[in-house]
Amino acid sequence: MLKETIQKMLNQQLNAELYSSYEYLAMAAYFESENLSGFSNWMRVQSREEYGHAMKFYNYLLEARGKIVFTQIESPKVGWHSAEEVFQDTFRHEQMVTEAIYKLVDQSIIEKDHATNIFLQWFVTEQVEEESSAQKILDKIILIGDNKSGLLFLDHELGQRANSN
Repeated sequence: MLKETIQKMLNQQLNAELYSSYEYLAMAAYFESENLSGFSNWMRVQSREEYGHAMKFYNYLLEARGKIVFTQIESPKVGWHSAEEVFQDTFRHEQMVTEAIYKLVDQSIIEKDHATNIFLQWFVTEQVEEESSAQKILDKIILIGDNKSGLLFLDHELGQRANSN
């Protein structure tokens, strides 16, 4: 049985992952409105991936005989001015997710909840990849600058991303 603090934090992360999925879908819609379907594809895949992360928390809570608590999901931002701004937000968001995962790991250590700690290790590793991926795309966007051909090339590249699940 999960301790109350861990259960509460796992539920918070479950809901945060659902928000992440929602936010990336809003970013996909922005890119569609800018006729950047490759960027939109990347964000749609990211949205599905985040939903998958939420389901990992959902399933773990059930397996650990915890209680699932859904909270209201805040509306995501809906307006950006550039691909660079979107990926700055993406990178910052992933850094916040990483911090939340680390806090969960810290609490699992404090409470000697070894099963939860082991479960969370996948997310620790995943966040390294998530931050790196967002940072690499942001770096490319910065390198491209105002070059429309470069942006279209990157759009094509990002359109190649397929579901990882």
